[in-house]
Amino acid sequence: MEETIRLKRELAYTGTILKIYRDTVVANGHQEVYDYIHHDGAAAVLPVTKDGKILMVRQYRNALDRFTLEIPAGKLDAPDEPKIDCAYRELEEETGFRSENLEYLMTINTTVAFCDECIGVYIARDLIPSQQHLDEDESIDVEEWEVLDLLRLIYSGKMTDGKTVAAILAYAQREGIRLEDEKN
Repeated sequence: MEETIRLKRELAYTGTILKIYRDTVVANGHQEVYDYIHHDGAAAVLPVTKDGKILMVRQYRNALDRFTLEIPAGKLDAPDEPKIDCAYRELEEETGFRSENLEYLMTINTTVAFCDECIGVYIARDLIPSQQHLDEDESIDVEEWEVLDLLRLIYSGKMTDGKTVAAILAYAQREGIRLEDEKN
């Protein structure tokens, strides 16, 4: 494999949560220009109730122009904020529950072809009722779901959010929950 060298990175746009760059790269002897999006990072939480249900949030996503069902998540307040601290905050802000027991589940990069967003995903257990603290522009409904029903949404193509799909599949694998084992 030939060496790949980045010759230049130029900032093209700064938004509220990301920066877009134009990178000039030499790969396999050819010079190419790539778009690159920088994101400071985020954290997500899979909140598990005492009876094994998952708390999900339903919210409008402008990029898709529709409401989605997701696990709670949010961006880091600062690039050096520990992801677990962000996860604790987002759990309470979005669901109105907090936990003193977050367990690391996984780290995912959302779109490796053009973006460096990295999300730390945690499992929250022993949920403690608190209060939602939504941003002014947020409208979030909290719903309890059975893991098997979430798996059905994933496998039917109705749930497509990457962090949510990855978290639910990893959690189901860890807990030994499979659609094939379901009793009719």
